[in-house]
Amino acid sequence: MGFFLETVFGGLMTGMLYALVALGFVLIFKASGVFNFAQGAMVLFAALAMARFSEWFPQWLGFDSAVLANILAFLAACVCMFAVAWAVERFALRHLVNQEGITLLMVTLGITYILDGGGQLLFGSATYKIDIGMPKDPLVVLGDTFEGGLLLSTEDLYSALAAAVLVAMLTLFFQKTRTGRALRAVADDHQAAQSIGIPLGRIWVIVWTIGGLVALVAGIIWGSKLGVQFSISMVALKAFPVVILGGLTSVPGAVAGGLIIGMGEKLSEIYLGPALGGGIENWFAYVLALVVLLVRPQGLFGDRIIDRV
Repeated sequence: MGFFLETVFGGLMTGMLYALVALGFVLIFKASGVFNFAQGAMVLFAALAMARFSEWFPQWLGFDSAVLANILAFLAACVCMFAVAWAVERFALRHLVNQEGITLLMVTLGITYILDGGGQLLFGSATYKIDIGMPKDPLVVLGDTFEGGLLLSTEDLYSALAAAVLVAMLTLFFQKTRTGRALRAVADDHQAAQSIGIPLGRIWVIVWTIGGLVALVAGIIWGSKLGVQFSISMVALKAFPVVILGGLTSVPGAVAGGLIIGMGEKLSEIYLGPALGGGIENWFAYVLALVVLLVRPQGLFGDRIIDRV
């Protein structure tokens, strides 16, 4: 029983990190109607900025404080993601108001390659590290209940907690603030939102900036765990089935989808892997998403699409 619970907890914590990446897809889709294929590239670009600025600032300013370097690097990375958001709105989205979804999708594919190339040009293509001081020693809990206790990753625990706090803050932002309601209005109808005085360009800059900050947090967490390398953008591929499972328009759905997939892939690898062969963890999420698409195309928490004829 103890090993089962360790597997479940590990899956849930990994699922929160998947949900964090998926959240970027949901936020941008809710506010602009764009399925942002560039979210993985944004995670990579933000992580590269954080890693490289944390190396460069001590050299440029002549200090050796890791904490100060990380703070300055985080602020500089935030500025970079705002610049990305401004450039996307200025040079792409403002010229494509009310265009077909496939057009906007192709634009995000182009943004993906621009960010990948720009990341290599500005920050380099080696593997870099991010050290924000998260503890990496394992944590033993419930020692009195289970023999030997449950062994948990402290780093995963802190990462999942940070992701949960960010998700809660964004949920409140969308539900309780005037800007959050304006973002939802823009997603429903661009022209109608403009007609009642909602500044479309400013709203898009805000939502892409928020998506960039979410990508930055995800990039810091994944970069701290795995190192910052170009394969980190592949983490976003796991966010696709999370979004499909939870629903493209639901922030709680992104969280629920991430938890379900994180837990499911860990349990399937441990308990089904010996019978079906290894590698289940790599394809479990996509098979589950396919099943959900066949049964409920809008996802578990997505809005039903009703066409009136």
